[in-house]
Amino acid sequence: MEKNLEIDKTDLKILSLLMQDAKMPYTAIGEKIFVSGGTVHVRMNKMEEMGVVKGSQLIIDPIKLGWDISAFLGIYLDKSELYDTVADQLEGIPEVVSINYTTGQYSIFVKIVCRDTQHLREVLHDKIQKVGGIQRTETFISLEERFNRPIPLI
Repeated sequence: MEKNLEIDKTDLKILSLLMQDAKMPYTAIGEKIFVSGGTVHVRMNKMEEMGVVKGSQLIIDPIKLGWDISAFLGIYLDKSELYDTVADQLEGIPEVVSINYTTGQYSIFVKIVCRDTQHLREVLHDKIQKVGGIQRTETFISLEERFNRPIPLI
């Protein structure tokens, strides 16, 4: 908790600008928030060391690459203590893009991305249903992801 106290408004402004455009040069960020590019660089290094910033990533549109199906799976486990074992196995399935340990009806909620419905069927039948510890799943196909945004910082 104490680490959060080290984040100030300048840090939040830097993060906010980079969340909008991760390719923005530090000098441009500095100009926008009235600090030097070197200050931005030092603050980014500090936030990486603190674990606030965990790297950067390239965001692609999977549909434009032929991956047309996104689905969510509600997973029921045989026993809740199998979560780590099951999650480790699910991480090994390339089509699984996120895993969430949840409360409520499901033990795990997973997002998968597939090329088409045949690929989805193969992933469900040949990969996910063969993971030990999974009792059963419920699949929800996403018809559209309207948006996916980061948390508001300022």
